[in-house]
Amino acid sequence: MAQNSRKAEPRNSFLVFLILLLVLFFIGWQIGEIDLYALVTQFDDAIPALSKVLWPWERAITYPEEKWQGTALLENPCQDPPPPLNTPAEEGPYLIVDPACGEPTIQEENEAGESIVIPGTELHVQGYGFLPGEVVQLWWRDPAGSQFRQRQDGDIITVIPDENGEFEIDIIWPYSIIPPSYREGVSEWELQGRQVTSVGAWEFSDELTMTIEKMIETIFIGMMATFFGIILALPVSFLAARNLMSGNVFTMGIYYLVRGVLNIIRSIEPLIWAILAIIIVGLGPWAGILALTVHSIAALGKLYSEAIESIDSGPIEAIQATGANWFQIVMYAVVPQVIPPFVSFTIYRWDINIRMSTVIGLVGGGGIGFLLTQWVRNLDYRAAGIAVWFIAITVAILDYVSAEIRERFV
Repeated sequence: MAQNSRKAEPRNSFLVFLILLLVLFFIGWQIGEIDLYALVTQFDDAIPALSKVLWPWERAITYPEEKWQGTALLENPCQDPPPPLNTPAEEGPYLIVDPACGEPTIQEENEAGESIVIPGTELHVQGYGFLPGEVVQLWWRDPAGSQFRQRQDGDIITVIPDENGEFEIDIIWPYSIIPPSYREGVSEWELQGRQVTSVGAWEFSDELTMTIEKMIETIFIGMMATFFGIILALPVSFLAARNLMSGNVFTMGIYYLVRGVLNIIRSIEPLIWAILAIIIVGLGPWAGILALTVHSIAALGKLYSEAIESIDSGPIEAIQATGANWFQIVMYAVVPQVIPPFVSFTIYRWDINIRMSTVIGLVGGGGIGFLLTQWVRNLDYRAAGIAVWFIAITVAILDYVSAEIRERFV
């Protein structure tokens, strides 16, 4: 009977653990607002952006460009007499728009509160003097100075000139949000025909060169933070080792104080330290180095001290028996034993700092993270993809280098 009760106890404990695990999983599912259906059904929406990130190399090279632009001025509203049509330019492309005045498209609400669109004036646009066979994009500049492309039925309007560099197209004067102060009296709009053609040999794009520069900056941010972290963490680690500080009440007090400070610093993420550093020294790589250095001191101090605590106590006791002081014990009994783990932990922290230096750039701590943030915010996924590729390549190279160093010295 007693044996059956003993067998039932582990089984009951396992059931209680399983029920508790399921309850926690259910709560986590609700708090996390996990929606697998949305993940599956909306994944297709992310494919265009992901494809640009995964293969961004079209933006890695560029060609020198030559730009051509023809313009025509239009007035709103029409006056009596109406303004004359644009005159032909002596050199370069130009546009003639008929009529040279009219009304833009407007959006209003009807009595039912529904939004209705009232189309603007239909314009007949003629282009002359453009490069034959090269795409011409139609752009507008409204009275407030905002520039936007001509759209019709949601599609961007482009046109290709014939062999004489001429074209004709009918468009609707588009809608634009204009402050009331620009609507008083007669306002001037500008229609532009823009043409860009590539000339000369290819060259590296600005995005690629900036990525390389910022990636080098990122590597040195991580390297300098690791260097300063090692220098400051080494003395701290000996004060945070129990086996070295357990001699009397005073040294144990120092031990607990140092351990507590390290735990507090380590519990604060490098991103938070980066924000605080930016407040002190401003935006840039110096703020990133400070943030990673502070966190590295706490992390390396803990790892170093644990390595010291795990050493063989025999050499320490032998040197203590000779009457050596604390510094002599550390130098001759502790240091020779901790060099291999210290090297291993240092390489590991250097690898972490390189990775983290790409992240602290998100808040302005220098490095490639700042560029990556700007490109993602601007929805420039190809440029962001170049940065992601260089981060991945750099991390892979550093993994190989750190493995080689660890194999040689550890």
